Order: sequence, then C-alpha cells, then structure tokens
Amino acid sequence: MEFMDSSRQPLIPRFLYSSMKFNDFEHLRPNQRDTSSSLRSTPSISSSSSTPKRGFVVPAPSEPRKIAMFSPAYYGACTAGGILSCGLTHTAVTPLDLVKCNMQIDPAKYTGISSGFKVLLKEQGVKGFFRGWVPTLLGYSAQGACKFGFYEFFKKTYSDMAGPEFATKYKTLIFLAGSASAEFIADIALCPFEAVKVRVQTKPGYAKGLSDGFPKFVKADGYAGLFRGIAPLWGRQIPYTMMKFASFETIVEMLYKYAIPTPKDQCSKRLQLGVSFAGGYVAGVFCAIVSHPADNLVSFLNSSKGATAGDAIKKLGMLGLFTRGLPLRIFMIGTLTGAQWGIYDAFKVSVGLPTTGGAAPPAK
Repeated sequence: MEFMDSSRQPLIPRFLYSSMKFNDFEHLRPNQRDTSSSLRSTPSISSSSSTPKRGFVVPAPSEPRKIAMFSPAYYGACTAGGILSCGLTHTAVTPLDLVKCNMQIDPAKYTGISSGFKVLLKEQGVKGFFRGWVPTLLGYSAQGACKFGFYEFFKKTYSDMAGPEFATKYKTLIFLAGSASAEFIADIALCPFEAVKVRVQTKPGYAKGLSDGFPKFVKADGYAGLFRGIAPLWGRQIPYTMMKFASFETIVEMLYKYAIPTPKDQCSKRLQLGVSFAGGYVAGVFCAIVSHPADNLVSFLNSSKGATAGDAIKKLGMLGLFTRGLPLRIFMIGTLTGAQWGIYDAFKVSVGLPTTGGAAPPAK
C-alpha cells in the first residue's frame, strides 16, 4: 500500500504550487522534507530586487521612434511621403504622359496610343520618351509635398472646427474640403514646372529640358506666363484631388467593413498596404474621368502661345474635350494613384505611423 501511495506522488513537489503554511512542513514525509529543506536552503532573490525600479530607461536600438499623431513631426512625415509618392510615380510614367499630351495637342498626327509611341520612337528615339522628366520630377514632388502634407493638416483642422459629432457625421465633406484646400496650394507650386514640361514635350526642338527650357519660356512669355494655366490647372487638379482623397477614404473604409473580416488594427501591414493600393487604383479611375476635360485644356493652353479656352474647344470639340486621350489617362491615372497611395502609406508605416483610412487614429 505504501508503494502504491508513493507511486502516485507528483514529480513536482506539491509545496511548490500549493498554499501550504510553514507549520505544514512538519507533516511532510522524510523524503519530501529532505527535498523541501534543500530547496529552502537555496538562496532566493528578494522581492525588492526582482521588482523593477522606476528610472532612466534607454530604448533598444531596434525600437522604432514613435511620432505623435498630428504633431509637427507627423505633418513633416506626411509631407516627405507626399514627395516620394507623387515625384517618383509621375516621373515613372513620363512616356505615357508624353504620348497623352501629344494626342491632346495634335490628334491628327497622334491618332492612338500605339501609333503615338511609334511616332515618338521614329522621330525622337528612345530618349524622346523621357523628355521633360526633370520638370516632372521637381514639379510633382513639390505638388505632392503640399497635397499630402496640407491634406492631413486641413483634415484635422476642419474636424476640430466641426467637433467630434459633426466630423463623424459629415466626414466625407471634411475629406472634400481638406483635399480641395490642399490642392489649391499644391497647384501654385506645380504650375511653373507644368508649363515648361508641356512646352518641352509637345514642341520638338524647343528645349532639352528644364535648364534650357525655363529661361526660354520666361524670355518668350514672361514670368506671368508660367502661371497662365493656373485656372485650368485648378479646374483639373482640384476635382481630381477631391475625388482622389474622398473616394479613397470611402473605398478603404468599405473594404475593411465588407470585404475583409478582420479589423484593420489586426491586419498585417502587407495586407493594409494592399488595401491602400487597391483603393487608390479604383479612386484613380474616378479621378481621371472627372478631371479629363480640364487636362485637355491645360495641355492645349501650355502648348500654344496666346491660346484660349475657346480655341481649345473649337479645335477639339466638346466631345473631344471629354474623350480625347481618356482611355490612356484612365490607365495611367489608375496605376499612378494606386502606386501613390501604396508608396505614401508604405512610408508612413516605415516611420511608425498607421496607414490612411479605414479607422480614425486616436486624436492627441
């Protein structure tokens, strides 16, 4: 019987996980008492030494530096993300933009996308596809900085002005107002570069790029000529940006609500960036359709000295104003906008910030 009892003893002594008092030690069997005595004789770490003391803590090198939401550093990060987002993507699609602009200016010569590429390749060679990339890079980097940086600023400002209840109820209006305000400023930064870019791209032999094209443009049209296309640029870019930001925020919210069963904060960063790209691409299609007539006007006015909006309508016609170059622009803007949101949110994630849309970050 004694053997059976001893065979049922647990491998781990019971006093290690029971609430046995010190007096119960006397009731232990000799073999248990020896084990207990040896354990009790082992030096133990006092509770005071095991409890961490408050004091100066140096973060580990791998620990990312946190950026407070809506702080100057936050808006600075958004501005930097906008520079990368718009500058890199617009420069990458320079060949598509070049064909599109020439289709808008000279539809008789550039009758389609494939024929447009063939004409450019035959007349200007491979280098011709990247003519005007410098003003494109600088202009859209400046525009991206203002577009994304000021959007985040105005979105927060208008939300605070409306208050928590109305900011939630009328959030789409907040998105529209914030993006319109940001783009108004961004286009002033873009306009001079856009004027030179279009002139270089649509006038063969005019200039090689920004360095010789800018002084030549100013000499012929004056500094005021650099901003002659500001009104149609606002007409193109403000509706475009309002659609870009408002539809993106709405689409991303719907994706997380209906298509993805997991809450956003529980999704992997890779999945969140995939949602950003998908939402951006769909938003870009809407953007291209809304802003295309004004895009035709901008290209026409910047390519011809002294041209007016009436001249553009007379030459292109109302139907041509809305459709000339539209399929190429839908493909270009859809890809462009999807890539922009992907790059922008990837940069935000890299500095420890949440991706855009889907769930409002906590205000601080």
